[in-house]
Amino acid sequence: MTGKELQEQLTWKIPNIAKEAPEQIEAAGAFCEGYKEFLNRGKTERECVSMAVELLKKAGYTEFDPEKNYMPGDKVYQNNRGKALLATTFGQKPVREGIRINGAHIDSPRLDLKPNPLYEKDELALFKTHYYGGIRKYQWVVTPLAMHGVMVKKDGQVVKLDLGENPGDPVFCVTDLLPHLSAEQDLRKLRDGIKGEELNIVAGSIPYADPDADEPLKEPVKLKVLELLHERYGVTEKDFARAEIEFVPAHKAVDVGFDRSMIGAYGQDDRVCGYTALMAEIETAAPLYTTVTVLTDKEEIGSETNTGMNTAYFKDYVAALAAQENAPLREVFRNSKCLSADVNAAFDPTFPQVSEAKNTCYLNKGCVLTKYTGSRGKSGANDAHAEYMAEVIGIMEEAGVYWQIGEIGAVDAGGGGTIAKFVAGLNIDVVDLGVPILSMHAPFELSSKLDVYNTYKAFKAFYAVR
Repeated sequence: MTGKELQEQLTWKIPNIAKEAPEQIEAAGAFCEGYKEFLNRGKTERECVSMAVELLKKAGYTEFDPEKNYMPGDKVYQNNRGKALLATTFGQKPVREGIRINGAHIDSPRLDLKPNPLYEKDELALFKTHYYGGIRKYQWVVTPLAMHGVMVKKDGQVVKLDLGENPGDPVFCVTDLLPHLSAEQDLRKLRDGIKGEELNIVAGSIPYADPDADEPLKEPVKLKVLELLHERYGVTEKDFARAEIEFVPAHKAVDVGFDRSMIGAYGQDDRVCGYTALMAEIETAAPLYTTVTVLTDKEEIGSETNTGMNTAYFKDYVAALAAQENAPLREVFRNSKCLSADVNAAFDPTFPQVSEAKNTCYLNKGCVLTKYTGSRGKSGANDAHAEYMAEVIGIMEEAGVYWQIGEIGAVDAGGGGTIAKFVAGLNIDVVDLGVPILSMHAPFELSSKLDVYNTYKAFKAFYAVR
């Protein structure tokens, strides 16, 4: 055997999909048209759940009833407070032999309004914000923002807010200093270039006009904003205390590059996995194992609260499935398998120093399998077992899925976490699988259409195991 033949037999080089399977380019582009619509309509976790329910109902899913007996092939969903979602296709095997779980999160970094946000200063009305998740604060200034969310009035009526997305809508922004006057600001470290309490959103500048007033109004610009909010939504300042209002980038998902090979959009971490997981779930017809697709909330802040994966709602749902068959819950968990559907940081040739080239992921080389997450000494990580890695790799290779392996940055460069450790805590085998992303957590993230498409194929193959 020649050295070249031995090299081909023993070494592994991850192929570029566009070179090895150019026929996928058109298929990936077509698949991603639906994904872009999902991104445009789902700028918040509430909106993602609403759109997902719409798609599930259209596909024949009904609301889960724990008192009802279901047959193989039946499809159900459960909506958790409008901010998290579970969907199931019942399988042929009893659940005590395990279920197949695919969990993605649908929350993304953003600017949330504080509970008492509106104020006036020097004849400008502004909103005070508290950023949500890990952001680089300087990226969120001087970019058009849209307002999304809900306000609950005193009588219990829920008012939906959506302003800045449609043609003709006003948008909002956080201001920044001009370079002519930023000498002192320029001396700050990059992470403090914009401070948290400087992320104030401009809301208006016209004062309320009251020609009959005996004396000047206090905060007339703020009052004008409140008047406009009341005219549009019927709310008052006190209703902000009963609200969840998020400001997100106002731009739409677009193709990037002369070749249109990439998607640029806000919120791809992790709605790219949410959409691909949802599509795989909907297209699963007669699985051997019962599926549970989870679109979960609050991952960006530790998966807490009752809509996050580190709480009871997922366990309660699986317990209800188990109870229908009188199956011990611990046995269901022990026999189950899960993909933690989350993104990884793609190699960026402009900043190569934060990655280790042989153990990072690249655009156009397929979905990325992330054996362990965490930071530095794998702190806070799930670390998938070799046996489960082999099982998942085998599933993908049998289905012709293009995949690669990757870490979240070089050792000691930083790191990150996913929902995987919370799933593993239930005694379930789990590994992270998702899409490589450039500029992760920025207001405008990049993904490869070929990688998105192969992630979808991987999720379908996972549910189709016989």
